[in-house]
Amino acid sequence: MQKSGILRDSPWASNKFGKIIFALILGFVFILFLPWTQSIQANGFVTTLNTEERPQEIQSVIGGKISKWLVKEGDFVKTGDTIAILTEIKSEFLNPELLKQTEIQIQAKENSLLSYNSKIEAINNQIKQLETNRNLSIEKAKNKIEQELLKLQAELADYEAAKLNVKISKQQLDRDSILLNQKIKSPIDVENKRVRYQETISKLFISESKVKQAKSIIANAKIELQNLSSEYGEKLSKSESDRYSAISAQMEAEAEVSKLRNTLANYSIRNGFYIIQAPQSGYVTRTTFSGLGENIKEGETICKIIPELYNHVVELYVNPVDMPLVHDGVNVQFIFDGWPTMVFSGWPDLTYGTFPGEVYGINSSPNESGKYRILVKQKSNVKAWPRELRIGVGARGYLLLKKVPIWYELWRIISGFSPDYYLPKTEKSKK
Repeated sequence: MQKSGILRDSPWASNKFGKIIFALILGFVFILFLPWTQSIQANGFVTTLNTEERPQEIQSVIGGKISKWLVKEGDFVKTGDTIAILTEIKSEFLNPELLKQTEIQIQAKENSLLSYNSKIEAINNQIKQLETNRNLSIEKAKNKIEQELLKLQAELADYEAAKLNVKISKQQLDRDSILLNQKIKSPIDVENKRVRYQETISKLFISESKVKQAKSIIANAKIELQNLSSEYGEKLSKSESDRYSAISAQMEAEAEVSKLRNTLANYSIRNGFYIIQAPQSGYVTRTTFSGLGENIKEGETICKIIPELYNHVVELYVNPVDMPLVHDGVNVQFIFDGWPTMVFSGWPDLTYGTFPGEVYGINSSPNESGKYRILVKQKSNVKAWPRELRIGVGARGYLLLKKVPIWYELWRIISGFSPDYYLPKTEKSKK
C-alpha cells in the first residue's frame, strides 16, 4: 500500500496522465474538423428501368376452360411459346362450324346485294322509259291541240262565211220581195230566194255547231294533256319510291354484310385467343390455376412471367421534409438485402459492400403514405450492381449531399436543422 501511494504521487505518473488527456482532447478537436458528408436515408426496393421489363401477369383475353398446360413454374419460355390452351365455354361460340356458317351468311347477303343492284338498275331503266313515254305523249297531245286549233280557225272562217251568206240571202229575199210587189219579179223567184235564205240559215247553224264542237275538242285535249302530266307524274313517283326502297334495302344489306364480316373477324380473332402465348422471353414464376378443366374468366391472370433481361433501378420513398434536397443527378449509396456491408454514412469512401447510383426521376406528387417516389439508376463507368439482384429485393439508400465539418453536423443535429440545401454541379452548370 505504501508503494502504490508513492507511484501515484510521483511526477512521472502525473505527467503521463496529463499527456493522455491532452492527446485525447487534441484528437477530439481534430475529429471535429474532419469532413462529413450529409445524407438522407430512404428505403425502397429493386425494380426495372423500362415498364416492359417488369414482371408481367399473363391474362386470358376471353373466358374459357383450361384444356392443356405446356409449362410449369420455373420454366423458361421464349416469345411466342404456348403457355396453355383453352376451350370454349360460352354457348354462342360452341358450334365448330361457326366460321363456315358465318361465311355462308356473308355470301348470301352479298348475293342479295347483287339482286338489289339489278333491281335498282331495272327501276332506273323503267324511270327513263316512263320519262320518254311522258315526253312523247305530251308532245302528241300538244300536236293534237295545235291541230284542233287550226281546225277551229277553219270552222270559224266557215262560220263567218255562213253568216255573210245569210246576210246576202236575206238582202236578196228582201229585194226580190219588193220587186215582186212592183211586179218586176215573179213569185217563183221570191220563193227560190226564200228557200236559199233558209238554206244559208241552216248552214250557219251547222257551222256554229262545228265551231262549238272544235272548241270542245280543244278543251278536252288540254284536259288530256294535264291528265298525262298527272298520270306519268304518279307513275314516276311510284318508281322513284320503289328505287329509294331498293336503295334503302341495299344499304341495310351492306350494313348487314359489314356486320357479318366484323363478326367473322371477331370469331377468327377469338379462335387465336384459345392459345395463350408468352409475350416475351422470361421465367414462369407463378401459376394461379393448378389443374386441367378449370374455368377462367375474361381478364383473369393465368400466370406471371419475369423477363429474362432487364435493367435494374431502385425506387426509394423520401419524406416530404427531405424532398427540397433531392435533385436529378444526386449521388446515392445502396445497401441491398442479402449483400454484406459496412456503412459509414458520413464517409462514403470508407464504406464496404455498398453500390453507387444517381437520381434520374422524381415524382411530383406523394403516394398514399405521404412519401415521394424517386428513381435511382446505376452510374456508368463505376462499380456495377450485382446481376444476381432480383426484382423486389429491398434496398436502403443514402442520398449523399453536401460535405461539412463534423462539428457543424453535430451542431445541426443538436439544433434540429435539416441538411443544407444545395444544388449539384449539374444544376449549377445549367444556370
